[in-house]
Amino acid sequence: MRATAAPVEGNRVRLSVEIDESEVDAALDTTVKRLSRDVRVPGFRPGRVPRPVLEARMGGAEALRQQAISDALPDLYAQAVVDTEVDPISAPEIDITSGEEHGPVTFDALVEVRPTVSIAGYAGLVVSVPGIDVSDEEIDSQVDRIREQSGELEVVGRPARDGDYVTIDLHGSRSVGEDIDVEDYMYEVGSGSDIAGLDDQLRGSSVGDILQFSAAIAGPDGTEQSTSFRVLVKEIKEKMLPEPTDAWASEASEFDTVAALRDDLGTKLNQIKVMQAQMALRSRAVEALVELVQDDPPESLIDAEVRERLHDLGHRLEQRHISLEQFLQASGRDRAGLLAELQAEAAGAVRADLALRALAEAEDLDVSDEDLDAVVADMAEQAGTTGADLKRRLDRAGRLPAVRSDQRKAKALEWLLEHVELVDEEGKPVDRDELRRDAVMQEALNGLAENDDGAADGSDGTSAGERGSEDVRAEEGATVEAEA
Repeated sequence: MRATAAPVEGNRVRLSVEIDESEVDAALDTTVKRLSRDVRVPGFRPGRVPRPVLEARMGGAEALRQQAISDALPDLYAQAVVDTEVDPISAPEIDITSGEEHGPVTFDALVEVRPTVSIAGYAGLVVSVPGIDVSDEEIDSQVDRIREQSGELEVVGRPARDGDYVTIDLHGSRSVGEDIDVEDYMYEVGSGSDIAGLDDQLRGSSVGDILQFSAAIAGPDGTEQSTSFRVLVKEIKEKMLPEPTDAWASEASEFDTVAALRDDLGTKLNQIKVMQAQMALRSRAVEALVELVQDDPPESLIDAEVRERLHDLGHRLEQRHISLEQFLQASGRDRAGLLAELQAEAAGAVRADLALRALAEAEDLDVSDEDLDAVVADMAEQAGTTGADLKRRLDRAGRLPAVRSDQRKAKALEWLLEHVELVDEEGKPVDRDELRRDAVMQEALNGLAENDDGAADGSDGTSAGERGSEDVRAEEGATVEAEA
């Protein structure tokens, strides 16, 4: 078989394929064996039906040949894709140009491929990342958090203020439904009650005060209704924090001194900040690269990405025994809103994908056969098969060029992260070596997770379709394309 590829209008390629007559004969033999096994002919056992009989039932030798060519076309097209290293993104339009009756067979396959987008200026990208230095004030805040855990409540004689714990009796009268009566309820002033205005009433109040006010709260039928409240302030307590002494540090932590505790907290905070900066670098670098792309991505790529995201969503929902309708209701969305959200996400992921592939082309980043074998081996381990078996299946399906292309994109991301100029949020240069330190330390997260709110969102160009090979992934899980 011989195959050539030539670009045509737009982001399409025409594959011209010629099949030798010997290969056509081999395809005929394969089809004859299949039909002999599948077709039921009186007087013949399955697999023993002679070729002339099959030709007669098919309408002649020409019809049998056409069936054989049709059977072989998917594999022939896949091989042509591999031979020409084309990376198709849609189903081909195949036209058999000669050989349906006799002789060699030739066919053309018109297929859409990923466009090459312009990323002019990529070499001068500047990316800002959060600072990784830890201030004394941040360490003080963590020390205070630990002191809070061992604080004790003590009665005070002054008026209540934010952070105090007040004991109150609360009575609420409403026109519909039962009244509200709560006794000896301890409430932290300033914590944000469901009763609008309660904090404002309690601030500055003293023991023995009777507070009266009205607020709208949800009634038994779910609608808000005005409710009259009467609150008796019975006791005010302040949380008294222990002094940060070495003795306290020894009791409250694994460290013997406050200085050692502060050093450890500073190290952990720095590790978290490094991790946050790494995540910000990854997302912001891709965002900066994507901003250079002026071309709109092909609708076929966006549609494919939406379908893959729908498939992934359906699979996750099925694992949790949740229907699509239950998911939509819980998330406050409808089908149209979900699709619109997925389409927007898909468009962003596709633009990032194209930008990174363009970078790989511009920097001539290549994937060796050894690199490809290593990637396939990793994919095979996840799929529960061998590297050789998966590679053979990917080859037969014409997916190896796509796998290689995806790995080129991964190399492009690595190149981008190493070559963008780094500055902090004040515009000062950042030492890249400081971000190479291993920040994924479990102890850095223990007890500090509530402070880790700096992880940046953003696409790194990994589309849903690249999170696993669609050719080898088990088709399990609920597919919700039709539903959504």
